[in-house]
Amino acid sequence: MPNILVKIPADTFNGAARAALARRITAAAAQAEQIPDDPRRRATTWVVIEEVPAGSWWCGGGEVATQMVPCMAIAHVPAGVLDAAARALFVQQMHEAFAQALPTADGRRVVTSVMLHDVADGTWGVNGALWALPDFARAAGYAHLQHLVA
Repeated sequence: MPNILVKIPADTFNGAARAALARRITAAAAQAEQIPDDPRRRATTWVVIEEVPAGSWWCGGGEVATQMVPCMAIAHVPAGVLDAAARALFVQQMHEAFAQALPTADGRRVVTSVMLHDVADGTWGVNGALWALPDFARAAGYAHLQHLVA
Protein backbone atom coordinates (compact mmCIF):
# COMPACT_ATOMS: atom_id res chain seq x y z
CA MET A 1 0.00 0.00 0.00
CA PRO A 2 2.53 2.53 -1.03
CA ASN A 3 2.12 6.19 -1.83
CA ILE A 4 4.52 6.91 -4.68
CA LEU A 5 5.49 10.44 -5.70
CA VAL A 6 7.06 10.60 -9.15
CA LYS A 7 8.88 13.49 -10.76
CA ILE A 8 9.59 13.44 -14.50
CA PRO A 9 10.83 16.07 -16.96
CA ALA A 10 7.95 18.05 -18.45
CA ASP A 11 6.86 17.16 -21.98
CA THR A 12 8.83 13.89 -21.97
CA PHE A 13 6.03 11.40 -21.27
CA ASN A 14 2.82 12.23 -23.17
CA GLY A 15 -0.60 11.36 -21.74
CA ALA A 16 -0.52 7.73 -22.92
CA ALA A 17 3.07 7.31 -21.70
CA ARG A 18 2.19 8.81 -18.28
CA ALA A 19 -0.75 6.40 -17.97
CA ALA A 20 1.52 3.48 -18.93
CA LEU A 21 4.09 4.69 -16.40
CA ALA A 22 1.47 4.81 -13.62
CA ARG A 23 0.29 1.28 -14.49
CA ARG A 24 3.86 -0.06 -14.60
CA ILE A 25 4.75 1.60 -11.29
CA THR A 26 1.62 0.15 -9.69
CA ALA A 27 2.54 -3.31 -11.00
CA ALA A 28 6.11 -2.94 -9.72
CA ALA A 29 4.89 -1.97 -6.25
CA ALA A 30 2.36 -4.79 -6.20
CA GLN A 31 4.97 -7.35 -7.16
CA ALA A 32 7.46 -6.17 -4.53
CA GLU A 33 4.82 -5.88 -1.80
CA GLN A 34 3.05 -9.12 -2.81
CA ILE A 35 -0.30 -7.41 -3.40
CA PRO A 36 -2.72 -9.76 -5.22
CA ASP A 37 -3.93 -9.06 -8.75
CA ASP A 38 -7.27 -7.75 -7.50
CA PRO A 39 -8.43 -4.22 -8.42
CA ARG A 40 -9.67 -3.57 -4.86
CA ARG A 41 -6.26 -4.48 -3.44
CA ARG A 42 -4.31 -2.65 -6.16
CA ALA A 43 -6.36 0.50 -5.43
CA THR A 44 -4.32 0.85 -2.24
CA THR A 45 -1.32 1.85 -4.38
CA TRP A 46 -1.37 5.58 -5.06
CA VAL A 47 0.86 7.13 -7.72
CA VAL A 48 1.19 10.89 -8.20
CA ILE A 49 3.13 12.06 -11.24
CA GLU A 50 4.49 15.59 -11.33
CA GLU A 51 6.19 17.17 -14.31
CA VAL A 52 9.23 19.32 -13.62
CA PRO A 53 10.41 21.87 -16.18
CA ALA A 54 13.34 20.33 -18.06
CA GLY A 55 15.63 23.22 -17.11
CA SER A 56 15.02 22.48 -13.42
CA TRP A 57 16.88 19.14 -13.45
CA TRP A 58 20.49 19.47 -12.34
CA CYS A 59 22.96 16.66 -11.77
CA GLY A 60 26.48 17.38 -10.63
CA GLY A 61 25.87 21.09 -11.08
CA GLY A 62 24.88 20.78 -14.73
CA GLU A 63 21.58 20.71 -16.59
CA VAL A 64 21.31 17.20 -18.03
CA ALA A 65 17.87 16.82 -19.61
CA THR A 66 19.26 17.10 -23.14
CA GLN A 67 21.45 14.02 -22.69
CA MET A 68 19.27 11.86 -20.41
CA VAL A 69 15.81 11.55 -18.88
CA PRO A 70 16.16 11.94 -15.11
CA CYS A 71 13.27 10.37 -13.19
CA MET A 72 12.71 10.39 -9.45
CA ALA A 73 10.36 8.32 -7.30
CA ILE A 74 9.78 8.55 -3.58
CA ALA A 75 7.78 5.61 -2.24
CA HIS A 76 6.31 5.58 1.24
CA VAL A 77 5.51 2.06 2.44
CA PRO A 78 4.32 0.72 5.78
CA ALA A 79 7.28 -0.45 7.87
CA GLY A 80 7.59 -4.22 7.85
CA VAL A 81 6.26 -4.84 4.34
CA LEU A 82 9.52 -4.94 2.38
CA ASP A 83 12.54 -7.07 3.18
CA ALA A 84 15.92 -6.55 1.47
CA ALA A 85 15.05 -8.72 -1.54
CA ALA A 86 11.69 -6.97 -2.01
CA ARG A 87 13.42 -3.56 -1.81
CA ALA A 88 15.88 -4.57 -4.53
CA LEU A 89 13.03 -5.86 -6.69
CA PHE A 90 11.03 -2.67 -6.12
CA VAL A 91 13.94 -0.45 -7.22
CA GLN A 92 14.71 -2.61 -10.27
CA GLN A 93 11.07 -2.76 -11.36
CA MET A 94 10.65 1.00 -10.88
CA HIS A 95 13.64 1.69 -13.13
CA GLU A 96 12.23 -0.66 -15.76
CA ALA A 97 8.82 1.03 -15.51
CA PHE A 98 10.36 4.40 -16.40
CA ALA A 99 12.47 2.94 -19.22
CA GLN A 100 9.57 1.00 -20.74
CA ALA A 101 7.13 3.91 -20.57
CA LEU A 102 9.47 6.36 -22.31
CA PRO A 103 8.22 6.95 -25.87
CA THR A 104 10.38 4.99 -28.32
CA ALA A 105 11.12 8.11 -30.37
CA ASP A 106 13.04 9.57 -27.43
CA GLY A 107 16.60 8.31 -27.78
CA ARG A 108 17.86 9.53 -24.42
CA ARG A 109 18.89 7.19 -21.63
CA VAL A 110 16.63 6.97 -18.58
CA VAL A 111 18.33 7.52 -15.22
CA THR A 112 16.42 6.96 -12.02
CA SER A 113 16.59 7.77 -8.36
CA VAL A 114 14.20 5.71 -6.24
CA MET A 115 13.89 6.25 -2.49
CA LEU A 116 11.98 3.85 -0.29
CA HIS A 117 10.78 5.26 3.00
CA ASP A 118 9.31 3.06 5.71
CA VAL A 119 6.48 4.72 7.59
CA ALA A 120 6.66 3.66 11.23
CA ASP A 121 3.85 1.45 12.47
CA GLY A 122 0.97 3.50 13.84
CA THR A 123 2.05 6.77 12.18
CA TRP A 124 0.13 6.49 8.86
CA GLY A 125 -3.36 7.96 8.84
CA VAL A 126 -5.99 6.47 6.52
CA ASN A 127 -9.42 8.10 6.27
CA GLY A 128 -9.04 9.77 9.65
CA ALA A 129 -7.68 6.78 11.57
CA LEU A 130 -4.15 5.63 12.40
CA TRP A 131 -3.35 2.25 10.87
CA ALA A 132 -0.91 -0.44 11.96
CA LEU A 133 0.63 -3.20 9.86
CA PRO A 134 -2.31 -5.63 10.30
CA ASP A 135 -4.66 -2.96 8.90
CA PHE A 136 -2.47 -2.57 5.83
CA ALA A 137 -2.18 -6.34 5.43
CA ARG A 138 -5.95 -6.64 5.50
CA ALA A 139 -6.55 -3.81 3.00
CA ALA A 140 -3.71 -4.53 0.56
CA GLY A 141 -3.81 -8.32 0.92
CA TYR A 142 -0.05 -8.73 1.27
CA ALA A 143 0.43 -12.46 0.60
CA HIS A 144 3.37 -12.75 3.00
CA LEU A 145 1.66 -10.92 5.87
CA GLN A 146 -1.79 -12.53 5.99
CA HIS A 147 -0.84 -14.19 9.28
CA LEU A 148 -1.21 -10.69 10.85
CA VAL A 149 -4.88 -10.43 9.85
CA ALA A 150 -7.13 -11.61 12.69
